[in-house]
Amino acid sequence: MSEAPNVFPLRIADAKKRIRHVFVRDLELEANIGVYKREKGKLQPVRINVDLTVEEMDGEVGDKLDNVVDYGAVVDGIKSILAEGHLNLVETLAEKVAAHCLTDSRVKVARVRIEKLNVIAEATSVGVEIEREAEH
Repeated sequence: MSEAPNVFPLRIADAKKRIRHVFVRDLELEANIGVYKREKGKLQPVRINVDLTVEEMDGEVGDKLDNVVDYGAVVDGIKSILAEGHLNLVETLAEKVAAHCLTDSRVKVARVRIEKLNVIAEATSVGVEIEREAEH
């Protein structure tokens, strides 16, 4: 079975290109997000997935956190974005998360998926997925 023409394979670790895949899976947080009156001023659950294409630096990691992209810092950044206040769109949240991840010069590509949970009764989730490349 071949993939649909609008589905692209995930960029994952690649030894020859010195690429590391750093990810955060199924991070569930409360967000003040939505365009409808019923969503304003009210927290609702969101699920966030982040995949980062990271260029490995020369030399050894040396078992030092400073030598790698810290997924804990990625999560802290997401929490800070959500703490800034209300956002209307999941698209806006996705862009902010991608921009945060791309501030680390080792990150070449950020793929971010934001899902709102419990929004449409017949659906597990609704949302958006974006991919952004670093300009550096």
